[in-house]
Amino acid sequence: MVTGASRGIGRAVAVELARRGFSVVATMRDPADGADLDSEAEGAPGDLRVERLDICDPGSFRFPDDLRVLVNNAGTRQPNLPVEEAPPSDWRTVFETNVFGTVEMIRRAVPVLRAAGGGVVCNVTSSSILSPLPFFGTYRASKAAISALCETLRVELAPFGIRVVEILPGPIDTDMFRTSVMFKVPEAVRFEPYRQVAEDHFPAAKFLSEDLITQPAVAAVAIVDAICDDGVMRHGCDVMSERSLEQWRSRGDEPAMQQAVAHFRPST
Repeated sequence: MVTGASRGIGRAVAVELARRGFSVVATMRDPADGADLDSEAEGAPGDLRVERLDICDPGSFRFPDDLRVLVNNAGTRQPNLPVEEAPPSDWRTVFETNVFGTVEMIRRAVPVLRAAGGGVVCNVTSSSILSPLPFFGTYRASKAAISALCETLRVELAPFGIRVVEILPGPIDTDMFRTSVMFKVPEAVRFEPYRQVAEDHFPAAKFLSEDLITQPAVAAVAIVDAICDDGVMRHGCDVMSERSLEQWRSRGDEPAMQQAVAHFRPST
């Protein structure tokens, strides 16, 4: 089962799972958004069906008894503001989906997976948690919370044969990516103390080669590979996220933070 499968990474992962022979439930808030999804998986050895699910309001939704893989992909973000200017409502909105909604899916899935003899919980976080980026406070904090949860789940669920996989995407060519600070100046520019950093360093795409932007279908192959591989917990799914993860593992967090502080220091 894949959440947030109406577009982007979730949609591509649902199709790729069907191509690998899985029977896939692609969930989304508005099933009309997935009306043509089965056609993308036409001819695949698996099958795919669309069901309605709002992870913030799941109601009586039940997982199929033969569930073997849960992909928690649904997520959201709010304006990119300095922490001091981000209103509590922004934090609540982001955490309601990215943390509490994801946790509710896991809570409901674990008993089903355990009864089925095991499986995989795959949580999609973000490679941004590996880089101290300004104006990403709400989003990075929510994804970091799930990253920490992955570590706990890996230990808790291992005795039941349930593996935990964390995917940390980088620049994937999705609607969310194309409307992010990669292609616009962040809303932080409205606040004078942060204006120079916002103007000097964003849109971030001007510092990013187009060939480093990965298509969702390509990322989906790497994600399903990770789901099917009994290996490490954390995985990238594109060139930049794999590189960031490798550097994070090899050099530790303090050098990365020092580098970010120096990089984003306002010029004089």
